[in-house]
Amino acid sequence: MIGTLLSVLLSVSLVKCTDAGGVGVTYGTRGTTLPPPADVARFLARDTIFDRVRLLDADPRALQAFADTGLAVDVTVPNGDVPRLVNLAFAQRWVRTRVAPFAEATNISRILVGNEVISQANRTLLLSLVPAMQNLHTALVTASLHREIMVSTPHSLEILSASTPPSAGQFRDGYDKAIVKPLLRFLRATGAPFMVNAYPFYGLTSDTLDYALFRVNAGVMDEGSGLLYINKLDAQLDAVHSAMRRLGFGDVDVVVAETGWPSAGEYWEVGVGADLARDYNKNAIRHLGSGVGTPLMPNRAFELSIFSLFDENLKPGPVSERNFGLYHADMTPVYDAGILTAPQEVVVGPVVSTKVTPAPEAAEGRRWCVAKPAADEVVLQENIDFVCGQGNIDCGAIRPGGSCYDPNNVQAHAAYAMNLYFQSNGQHAFDCDFGQTGVVTTVDPSKNISSLSIQSS
Repeated sequence: MIGTLLSVLLSVSLVKCTDAGGVGVTYGTRGTTLPPPADVARFLARDTIFDRVRLLDADPRALQAFADTGLAVDVTVPNGDVPRLVNLAFAQRWVRTRVAPFAEATNISRILVGNEVISQANRTLLLSLVPAMQNLHTALVTASLHREIMVSTPHSLEILSASTPPSAGQFRDGYDKAIVKPLLRFLRATGAPFMVNAYPFYGLTSDTLDYALFRVNAGVMDEGSGLLYINKLDAQLDAVHSAMRRLGFGDVDVVVAETGWPSAGEYWEVGVGADLARDYNKNAIRHLGSGVGTPLMPNRAFELSIFSLFDENLKPGPVSERNFGLYHADMTPVYDAGILTAPQEVVVGPVVSTKVTPAPEAAEGRRWCVAKPAADEVVLQENIDFVCGQGNIDCGAIRPGGSCYDPNNVQAHAAYAMNLYFQSNGQHAFDCDFGQTGVVTTVDPSKNISSLSIQSS
């Protein structure tokens, strides 16, 4: 039994995520006394799981700072400049001055044209969006950068006129065929993704908190598709996918351009708090990178970016708007989001080491997923809730009366659930990540633990 051995399992270092979707962070600068871009770039590249960063502008200092870091960088054209890009000469100048000088050393992956443009009540802005994107792509072709840099634009969920149930998702009337369809046609032609800012926090009630946080809940049945939804983020993404499919573009990739949760807010805002923000961000990263997918888009990972890197005290609006950050301005964490790669001590009896050497494959080629002994029990319980809430995984063995119910403790039940998930999903390394509370071993945990070897990913 795996659970009986958890107290003597090795603790291992945190390792960088290798999920297919990619995990990024939004780097906003509307705050006082924020660290210089060079310090931020070095920290993200060296000490975190993030493999990409989204800039909310095209600041030359930031682009220079991210040179040679290997991080993919998305730059943003401010909404106010979008109408000017309808002029091809301006678009070519924008690429020539804002992008080309940095493209050799900095891994610029996308130009994002505005933010939530279609949700703005601005006719000029709306009608400029697709021509602006086309002109930027043309400018990239002229500069021979179109193979490395794509053009897209992030959308809020307000572009949908219907999102419940997810299978009924559709774009707003009048916008769907006049703006969204030409935009999707452009994205398909260039291979760029449809990007959406998805926030289960908004519209939250006390009754839907568990649904938003990936906790165990009764789920919501989509009567149109017959599919059960056990978290709100999946429902939001599938609503977008349904709307795209309705227009004939279900093959265009969907990327989560922003998602996050505030650590503080007004007294009347439901669900604010550092613990809940920690839980949401960890679970979102784990779920979207797991390869499980959504009910309508199964068996795939999603790229996502967490909003945001810093609390930004200069932003307007309610208190929550200034408290989406993973870090304070002085680089101290608001909470442990599980995004650091700094090694922890590894303890085996009296021996202490700070390095884990990748182990060779077991003779039989078998692998197991186990929980790190130093993992927080609250997080391990969330792992259990996540796995057993999937609907297609049977956790009956750790229910009361089940064959693996004893020992009745969180560590033992988490070990069973995490390994069951790992085995059921193809034994990919990311299926054992669980917010960096799980680790792959090549030695059967039910055997002699003294020979346990750990694989790093």
